[in-house]
Amino acid sequence: MRQSISVGSQTIAPGRLFLVAGPCVIEHEDILLETAEVLRAVCADLDITYICKSSFDKANRTSLSSFRGPGIDKGLRMLADIRTRLNVPVISDIHAVEEIRPAADVLDALQIPAFLCRQTDLIIAAAKTGKPVNIKKGQFLAPWDVRNIIDKFTSAGNENVFITERGVSFGYNNLVVDFRAFPVMQSFGYPVIFDVTHSLQLPGGQGTSSGGQREFAEPLAKAAAAIGVDGLFLEVHPAPEEALCDGPNMMRLDEMRGFLGRVKAIHDLAAGQAGMKKEVNI
Repeated sequence: MRQSISVGSQTIAPGRLFLVAGPCVIEHEDILLETAEVLRAVCADLDITYICKSSFDKANRTSLSSFRGPGIDKGLRMLADIRTRLNVPVISDIHAVEEIRPAADVLDALQIPAFLCRQTDLIIAAAKTGKPVNIKKGQFLAPWDVRNIIDKFTSAGNENVFITERGVSFGYNNLVVDFRAFPVMQSFGYPVIFDVTHSLQLPGGQGTSSGGQREFAEPLAKAAAAIGVDGLFLEVHPAPEEALCDGPNMMRLDEMRGFLGRVKAIHDLAAGQAGMKKEVNI
């Protein structure tokens, strides 16, 4: 049984779908607010736990000229405002140990990016805050290697960790998703998230920026829901074609109600079948 984790005003609980979503990077406070408002309303109607995510800095960019965000001070202020105005938990990426304390003072949860998932000092320092932490599995790791990440994290006495699958490198500028990874990682006893939109990214596929294939988001999300994933991670924008970061793989905000409704129906069916199986085994 995977444990429940409190994230701000919300609880991540086994069998109940949760969503970590928002614009890839904070571009403007109006875009962040609009996206979070719509997602909060949709999730409330669909009984989905919602956590607002957007990055104050995207340190891992394809090109030096790529937009990185407003920076830690301004970005954290905007995320704090979202939490206050909408009463939703907020999460953002941290990239270095020195970012952890100011981020933990504001955010309800921290996120460690995929390329940093083996950085021992970063993981342990994040764990020592006592905050929930989402650690994204690197594109270079096997699912069973996640056990070592969890052991590092929990060695600091913090059990509030969830793991995100975001695809595996497959040749140049491409990622694939191995759905066997989800039950393997869930067997370690912690919630597992499927990062739908980053799994559809084509890293560096446009030369100085990444490409993406958002048209495959729904079938992959449905497959993850059917296999019993605990949560979804989505990058969402009112106008992805105008986004300053990850536009080709971000989801359109006005499509979220239908998209999440269809995925949630499959998730609930899978969760119900799992409960029936458990009752029969007893």
